Amino acid sequence: MDSAASDARTPLGASADNGLKIVVVGGFGVGKTTMVRSVSEIRPLNTEETMTRAGETVDDISEVRGKTATTVAFDFGRITLDARNVLYLFGAPGQERFWFLWDRLFSGTLGAVVLLDTRRIEDSWYAIDRLERHGTPFIVACNDFGGPRHTAADVRDALDLDPQVPVIDCDARSRASSKQVLITLVQHIQQHLGDRPARTAPSLRETV
Repeated sequence: MDSAASDARTPLGASADNGLKIVVVGGFGVGKTTMVRSVSEIRPLNTEETMTRAGETVDDISEVRGKTATTVAFDFGRITLDARNVLYLFGAPGQERFWFLWDRLFSGTLGAVVLLDTRRIEDSWYAIDRLERHGTPFIVACNDFGGPRHTAADVRDALDLDPQVPVIDCDARSRASSKQVLITLVQHIQQHLGDRPARTAPSLRETV
């Protein structure tokens, strides 16, 4: 989508009432920055820094050997839903030493995507615990890293999720796949809040 056209439709200074805040959380190296980049209609803001050997003594990189950069604050992107509503995406840092930032990111959040690498399911437990404590609606999206496939039921059991929490597969590199993740989240939020069915989700499908 052309950024200039989007800006003309819904300026960055739009009313906070029309700004729908979504957070993408999950473990280290699960693809949060990639998802925000793939779906944002503007050039995303990111706070990635090059990983160094010194960081290996702090962060467990055994499962992400090809990773060369890491988010140290947050990623930010934006999607216009319609003439009045804008979706703001915040990608949270995955390393444990930056988890203290999460509570601030969750403030005012409409809902969240928990991005999951099924080879490292345990990395998502903290994110789910914090979201549940905040009472924030969320879905679980299993990012495709080319490993063995797991059924939604298997993932749900491993994470001890409530039955109403959606679990879907995705490819964070794909705009269409990431878009479907956000559509699923918005629909889940509407159900969670008891809103009238589907007005926002079709708008997202048409404009992203």
